[in-house]
Amino acid sequence: MQLQRPSFAQEQRLKMNPQLFQSIKLMALPVVDLRERIEEELEKNPALEVLEDKTTVSLDDYSPRKEEDDYFEATSDSGFERRGSGDEDSDEQRKFIEGVLSRPETLQDHLLWQFRLQPISPEARRIGELLIQNLDSDGFHKEPVDLLLKGADPALIASTIDLIRGLEPQGTCVSDYKESLLVQARLMPNPPDGIEELISTYLELLDRGKIAEVAKRMKRTESEISAALERMKELYPFPGRRYDTGDTRFVVPDLQIVRKEGEFVIILNDEEIPVLGINPFFMKLSDGKDGEKPVRDFVKENIKEARWFIRSINQRNHTLLRVARAIVEFQRSFFANGPKQLAPLTLKDIAQEIGVHETTVSRIANGKFIQTEWGIFEIRHFFTNSISGAGSAGSRFSKSGVKELLKEMIASEARRLSDQEIAELLARRGIPLARRTVAKYRKELDLGSSYDR
Repeated sequence: MQLQRPSFAQEQRLKMNPQLFQSIKLMALPVVDLRERIEEELEKNPALEVLEDKTTVSLDDYSPRKEEDDYFEATSDSGFERRGSGDEDSDEQRKFIEGVLSRPETLQDHLLWQFRLQPISPEARRIGELLIQNLDSDGFHKEPVDLLLKGADPALIASTIDLIRGLEPQGTCVSDYKESLLVQARLMPNPPDGIEELISTYLELLDRGKIAEVAKRMKRTESEISAALERMKELYPFPGRRYDTGDTRFVVPDLQIVRKEGEFVIILNDEEIPVLGINPFFMKLSDGKDGEKPVRDFVKENIKEARWFIRSINQRNHTLLRVARAIVEFQRSFFANGPKQLAPLTLKDIAQEIGVHETTVSRIANGKFIQTEWGIFEIRHFFTNSISGAGSAGSRFSKSGVKELLKEMIASEARRLSDQEIAELLARRGIPLARRTVAKYRKELDLGSSYDR
């Protein structure tokens, strides 16, 4: 018979209180999201107030320049007519305002505009509009056509699809890139003999450069296949991407690194972050002994949360500066000479340098950007393994640095270099890479093979 006996066990546990959780969340926020989080906290906590906000300007303090006054006076009349000026200035103003209010044209907009000009029946117009709205950013069908237009006349569907495929850009309203290339090949003027067979049957072999093998199978000369391949390069496998504007992403750097008198200076972008403080009225209430206890407790709790929130923001900024300072020390060659000099660096290197955990470095680096004289880079860009894969303790050449060098070599090549030739050129510079590694890096850079280039 087993007996239950009381026992004692000693263990350590880390309990995350709400304040600690909030501090960790703030650590990961880039400057734009941090500002939104501050605005949320200002609405929620009456004890918190803005002492200074550099992103806003008082109308009393702002005096526009004379030319700005003239501009707004000139555009206040109906018809945008400038007082005492000719029609030329009026036209320029109208173009400016219309340009500001316009939005980029999407693939669907461009196709619908052309399609609605076609002399077709109402039913064909309805089918065509459904087909166009069903296209993705590449110009391919999202949903199968038979499910989208269930019950419609198949002959009318086929003729409407053919009509849309001939609109600009040609080759949309298809299932995949291969069908798009076939449609464009049929529509191209004076197509070379056998181009449709090349696309439908031998596209993979051509991509691998097997021109001789394709010529042998098609019983044609290599020069004929090469000529057809050059014409194929005029086609677009993903025609819709020429009109794919996507969502524009605006990057606001959290840090700026400038060189002054031979030294690198790190500047925190604090203009986007308002200066916060405690509301004096709440401080007065917390110090006084008058009033009911629930009111005093409410005031003290809000002041406590406000102070912790301000402390968390300061801690975030302090850690960000420490990480940036360590990155500058490790990547001094990059900041001095450019992206090709990016050295291998790991999160562990920075964590050991500033005395924090690797997860803290990862959190502070996530989604934040640094403005340098070479461009704007995400902080994570500076963490890269060596080409030997052994981190900062391996080769002195980083993967990102070698990729930049590879991109430069291909951009400046006098003739199309093969992967093996690129590997040999890199080896002469002291960068040993296998041919397959060169091919891997080239594909990651979205650069075509020597045949595609």
